[in-house]
Amino acid sequence: MGVQTTVVFTDLTGSTSVFESLGNTRATRAVTQLTHWICDMLRARGGQVIKTLGDGVLTVFSDATAAVHAVVDLQREHQTNLLQQPLAEHLPIRVGVATGEVEIVNGDCYGDAVNVASRLCDLAGPHEIWVDSSDLDYASRVNGIRYRSLGPVSVRGRVEPCQVHQVEWHEDQSTDFITMQGEADLMSRAAHGDALGQEVRLTWGDHTRSFRSFELPAHIGRIRHCDFVVANPRVSRMHTRLEWRHGRIMIVDVSSYGTWIRFAGARSELLLRREECVLHGRGEIALGASFNDSATPLVVFEVI
Repeated sequence: MGVQTTVVFTDLTGSTSVFESLGNTRATRAVTQLTHWICDMLRARGGQVIKTLGDGVLTVFSDATAAVHAVVDLQREHQTNLLQQPLAEHLPIRVGVATGEVEIVNGDCYGDAVNVASRLCDLAGPHEIWVDSSDLDYASRVNGIRYRSLGPVSVRGRVEPCQVHQVEWHEDQSTDFITMQGEADLMSRAAHGDALGQEVRLTWGDHTRSFRSFELPAHIGRIRHCDFVVANPRVSRMHTRLEWRHGRIMIVDVSSYGTWIRFAGARSELLLRREECVLHGRGEIALGASFNDSATPLVVFEVI
């Protein structure tokens, strides 16, 4: 019988550039030292480290709140450490957390929560913590920790999407704004982009277009009435829709044959069939067929 457990996946981002800057020997040492430090930090806060996976760490906690407080401490202390390091050596941490029933067999951990935590870690950006746990009080404001709802996020292998929250762990953050700007700064940003939201840039071939959050929803498809036209017979007339929801850009598949998402740095790709997920960071969108098909039209995206 499984045990109700909170699973934590941590992963280092930016390792490719660190290896290019430092060389294999120094970069390997930096990654190894940071991975060991993560293990020590999580153990000291009640976590059981199951295993390391290259530059990732899988840890379990008996309590969801303790797990969140542990990774918040991890991010805060790591942020302080980064201020003392050269930029070329920076390795930001991203974290996925999920609660569910798991089986621990021969020292390894299996279960839906493991899959969800791993996927949320893949989707999270540098310095971010994404959480799916019904055991947490998302309205609480303990130790400066706040939660922002990201809405439903599809995870491969699950019928129902996860209700994901992002942990805003910076002690000076507010719930609705990452930083507080003065009026002049807001006016400056409004002149160049969306001061209150995000912007997504799409590129297909030599065609590039950006959409700010207040310009969404926007459709990607084959017909000329779409907001972003991909004139390829594999693409449905109305293939996908970009929406602004809960402070995030969502991509919704409305096609006949599906949409594949490949996030930069992720270990796998995500297939959407009449499903949706948060569009985050950078990556590629394959329309109508998987990335394995060389003839598939690919749209490059970047969320700013």
